[in-house]
Amino acid sequence: MVQEAEATALIGIDVGTTAVKAVMSDASGRRLADYAAPYATTRSEAGRVEQDPSEWWFHVDAALTQFAALGRPVAAIGITSQVNTHVFCDADHRPLRPAIVWQDVRAAEAGATLDGRISEEAKTRALGAPIPIDASHALSRMAWVAEAEPQTSARTRHVFAPKDWVIARLTGTVGADALASVGMVGTDLTYAGPILDLLPRSHELLPPLQDPRSVAGTVLAGAFAGVPVVRGTMDAWASMFGTGVARNGEAMNLSGTSEVLGLISADHHPEPGVITFPPWAGITLHAGPTQAGGASLEWLGGLMGQAAPDLAARVEGHRITRTSPLFLPHLAGERAPLWNAQARGAFAGLSSAHGPVDMIAAVMEGVAFSARLALEALERAGGRRASTVRGGGGGTSSDAWCQIRADVLGRPFERMQARDAGAVGAMVIAGVGAGLMADLANATADLVPSDRAFLPDPAGAAVADRRFALWQELYQQLKPINAALA
Repeated sequence: MVQEAEATALIGIDVGTTAVKAVMSDASGRRLADYAAPYATTRSEAGRVEQDPSEWWFHVDAALTQFAALGRPVAAIGITSQVNTHVFCDADHRPLRPAIVWQDVRAAEAGATLDGRISEEAKTRALGAPIPIDASHALSRMAWVAEAEPQTSARTRHVFAPKDWVIARLTGTVGADALASVGMVGTDLTYAGPILDLLPRSHELLPPLQDPRSVAGTVLAGAFAGVPVVRGTMDAWASMFGTGVARNGEAMNLSGTSEVLGLISADHHPEPGVITFPPWAGITLHAGPTQAGGASLEWLGGLMGQAAPDLAARVEGHRITRTSPLFLPHLAGERAPLWNAQARGAFAGLSSAHGPVDMIAAVMEGVAFSARLALEALERAGGRRASTVRGGGGGTSSDAWCQIRADVLGRPFERMQARDAGAVGAMVIAGVGAGLMADLANATADLVPSDRAFLPDPAGAAVADRRFALWQELYQQLKPINAALA
């Protein structure tokens, strides 16, 4: 039985914000192959952020073609993707317009109008928490398209998340999962009527829900024809499993384009700005997705003419002091726990004595502060403090940045081996869906190895505490100015 399991492969695919990443491993966790390729994102000053779904499909197909060449039997394929990115499709699953990416804020006004039509108490009753209907909410996007692009709206028959559109292409089946349907699903893991009733047509456009561990269908054509495709879920959940977090009291920090914080806790104390998911598979996840993590370093790299990893390398050995500049990473608004589309980035405390490395370190620290703000909100929601935070994603490749996180968070930061945590997590879910692993906790133990633990430096943590207080004050002081500029 062990030999059979080792001979059987699993595939995980992550349609992320900047790239498709895919991994293929055997059931013992030994990596057999991987794939990663970026695609373009179109941005405008009007807050529009869009991607071409055909580019996602090109790289998913390329990854599967590469993996098929190995000739290994595959038990299941799991898929995850960026969340609150929406694909408006016709009845044949053909996109009618570019996908609206989660960072897009053009639907903020539409969301505010919908949000104003339901009270915080009613939202809490419907969703289990007062989750805001913001610019990235599916209903906000549908309302905006109906107003701004009525012809597209009239032809739309499905509004898909990226992973569900890819699954529809692979298998011909239409579906979604409750965990990724953020702000639309109640504690019973079904669509919340009082929310969908705010935009009646949403009842017909949103796909039917399945358990993330369920088989959505089988691949229709190609080398993997007949292989089960497991429905999977959003990148935050998948990446949580991909960072080895699956048990009560464990916390994660996924560092990619944004920082996504998560805490598993059976306790629930409604906290403004926190997304608390309904219990699923014995897990209650309190989540805090921020807006700009690695994206902040990419932005600075663009200004300095260097890639983000090269910037991070320059900070090795650099110490942040009490007089180092502060940075607000709100370059495109902020999500959890502030949910402020008008927030903007800023440097403060710059002097002629500061150079490029000081600014790079300030950006990395500012991103870590946004993670701490989110984590503290999660811990209030979950009623407990995580003793360790497990980290994954490309932003954890830098030792210096991991040490900054340990100092800022004031606890050990354990980096996991896989930087493609979303794809690994999709593979974990596929392993459970295929019946190769008994449950998610066992699957994470089998498939997700640790790399290194970074311990907080007492002096660095003390400096970080003082600077975090100033950072929060800076946000509040600049809030009216940024609102006026935005």
